[in-house]
Amino acid sequence: MLLKSCCIYSTGLFSLLFLILGISLVLSNVFPHFLQSVVQKEVVLKNGTEAFDAWESPPAPIYMQFYFFNLTNHLEVLDGEKPAVVEIGPYTYREYRPMEEVNFQENGTKVAAVNTKTYIFQRNMSRGPESDLIRTVNIPAMTVMDKFKDDSLIANLVSSYMKSTGEGLFTTRTVGELLWGYEDKLLTALKILKPELDDVFGLFYKTNASNDGEYVFFTGQQDYMDFARVDTWNGESSLNWWTSDECNMINGTNGASFHPVVTKNETLYMFSSDLCRSLYALYEEDVTVKGIPGYRFTPPSKVFANTTVNPANAGFCVPAGNCLGSGVLNVSACKQGAPIIMSSPHFYQAEEKFVQDVFGMNPQKEYHQTVIDINP
Repeated sequence: MLLKSCCIYSTGLFSLLFLILGISLVLSNVFPHFLQSVVQKEVVLKNGTEAFDAWESPPAPIYMQFYFFNLTNHLEVLDGEKPAVVEIGPYTYREYRPMEEVNFQENGTKVAAVNTKTYIFQRNMSRGPESDLIRTVNIPAMTVMDKFKDDSLIANLVSSYMKSTGEGLFTTRTVGELLWGYEDKLLTALKILKPELDDVFGLFYKTNASNDGEYVFFTGQQDYMDFARVDTWNGESSLNWWTSDECNMINGTNGASFHPVVTKNETLYMFSSDLCRSLYALYEEDVTVKGIPGYRFTPPSKVFANTTVNPANAGFCVPAGNCLGSGVLNVSACKQGAPIIMSSPHFYQAEEKFVQDVFGMNPQKEYHQTVIDINP
């Protein structure tokens, strides 16, 4: 009886161990693969899926915050001194960005849409009202002088006009004017000679309640890794602003969505029409955002590095060979010729000379790094 009881006990123990082992294998291997398989099939851009609904109309509130550098020594700058600036902000806007004019193509493998963005000012989340005044560079004047520097007749007329009206290289405007547009007197006067000129200027002029053109996305139906990847933008599969094919490539998504089951060891590619280029981000660390675990991806410094560090960036030197250095990008070619140089806030990850050239720069990773947090 004792031997029989031991056998029964041993058999029961082994059965329990095998059961535990089986459950462990299912939970650790089979179930995750099953879950991934389900996710990969469901996360497709097609009517009736949660992924499509979230892509078409993002459910979570989106906010855009703007900060400005207020110039405090404009007279001294005219005498050759370094500019001194003070950061002012944020000025916060609720952003609505539904996909509109949605049109499925090629048996549901692609979908065309425009991404209309509307900005509503949030006074309670802002430093002050949109009527706050900011002293900054007179971008219309700088653009006109640069555009017509080789046309002596117009250059002389512009110089005479600016002297007679007291218009200078710096201007004081409201936050609302700088962002959304104001009628510039110099542009209005020049419009007599150049009727094609727009006499309204704003950093985000014509972008409120508007879109940046038609995108064609892959739906992910054929390959989940292609979910929301951009196929064409405004009918083109590449850009034409830069001087190399690699720099003109349109890679990845538009940055609003990524494929399911993102892993730590992959590279996330995205295209930004605001930056006029594609870029990529790499995994940096695990994070928790409002109780939700995620992977933090960031663009490495190599993305914006000079040609010594990253020779592939030579194509971003416009004109060819005119390279500005790490951390800055000349985007005048895609900004209607306006002399605009883009960088991270406070010249974060840019060459030290840029930081030293302006009083008030204080680049800090925790405030000025570009990050993308993804719940995998």
